[in-house]
Parts: sequence; C-alpha cells; structure tokens
Amino acid sequence: MDVNMFPDDGVNSWNTVMLLYESAIKKFRAKVEILNDEFQQVHQYNPIEYIKTRVKTPESIVKKLKKNGHDISIANMIEYCNDIAGVRIVCSFTSDIYQIADMIGRQTDVTVISIKDYIKNPKPSGYKSYHMIVTIPIYLSDKTVDTKVEIQIRTIGMDFWASLEHKIYYKFEGNAPEYISHDLRECAEIVSMMDTKMLQLNEAIMQTKLEAEEKKLQERHQEQMHKNSWKENI
Repeated sequence: MDVNMFPDDGVNSWNTVMLLYESAIKKFRAKVEILNDEFQQVHQYNPIEYIKTRVKTPESIVKKLKKNGHDISIANMIEYCNDIAGVRIVCSFTSDIYQIADMIGRQTDVTVISIKDYIKNPKPSGYKSYHMIVTIPIYLSDKTVDTKVEIQIRTIGMDFWASLEHKIYYKFEGNAPEYISHDLRECAEIVSMMDTKMLQLNEAIMQTKLEAEEKKLQERHQEQMHKNSWKENI
C-alpha cells in the first residue's frame, strides 16, 4: 500500500484505509476456503480445521505505534503495522502447515513479503507458529491497492497453547513470574510432542489404508485372471 495515497490523517482517509484491510481479510479468507475445498475434492481430506480473522482496533494500532516509538499517523500505520489485517489458519497436523503455506505462496495475486518459521525455530517462550506477511490486491472503483495481511498457520495444539499463553501474560501485563514462564515452556513441549505423535498416527493410518486398497486391487486382479483362465479352458 502506497502511503502517498493518503496524504492526510482525516476521517475519510482513515475509513478508506480500514476498508482496504477489511476487504483484504474477506478476499483472503475466501481464497483459503477455495483452496481447502479443492484439496478436499482432489485428496478427500481437509487440511484446515478452522479459520479466524480480525482487523486491529484503532486503540491497538495506536498502542503499537507508541510502543515502537512512531508518531501516530496513517502513513506510519501503513508502513510499520504489518498485522492490522490478520488471518489465523488452524490445521490438524504440522505437515498441513507447510502444504498450506506453499499453496498460498503459489497464488499469482499474492506477494509474499516475509516468512518467520517459529515451528522450526520456536520463540524462547515456547511459542510455535508459521507466520507470513503478504500483500493482496484490492480493486477499488478508481485504483488497485496492494494491502498487507499477516497470516499465522498453526496446529490446534499450537493455537490452544498460544491462546492460553496470551491470556496468562495479559493478566500479568507481560511480567509473569519465572515459574509461570517455566511451566508454559513445559506445556509447549508437551503440545509439540502431542503434535508429533498425532502426525505419526495419521501417517500410520494412511499407510494402512493404502496397503488395504492395494490388497483389494491385487485380489480383484487375481480374480479377473482366474475368470479369464476359466473361460480359456471351456
């Protein structure tokens, strides 16, 4: 989004900017839902459990700008706040995360600006998630505006842990006692172990299903060969 498109900080400019972020959320959610439907049709499997979206409130935007030492302006909001429009995609398994990220990255109208893989490189707190900052074009009546969207892709377990961690730290205003932080890190390890185990179980189930299908095909083939042999001997 070009900051020069909004030369003033008036109500009209503010409303237009927020309309762009809200439109980006709608457009991106629809795009992801279509990808999920296509995956279901092709692979008979839904990688996405659910999708959450949100647009930051004016209070949150102002708070973030102040925290990072920026003046309160529309230009600074566009330049320095990458997470005003946020989409959270929650998956069943860790492997789904990278499949979805790859599908998003291959969309011709989506430009990937940055990626942070907190799954392979968790935060010290134990936080795990896959983050992408992308831009998506929003077509207005007189112009096209590339608008930023922050995407978080995680498993159900990761989302459960992150939601509770946020609530706990909010109660302590970001200054939780060390024993709380220690216990949260332990919980993050438990969640990670659970995700790994669930992925292994799913892979085992898929392998068993594949072997059963192959066995049925072999049995049908042998049955057909037996019928053909019987006909030849008549």
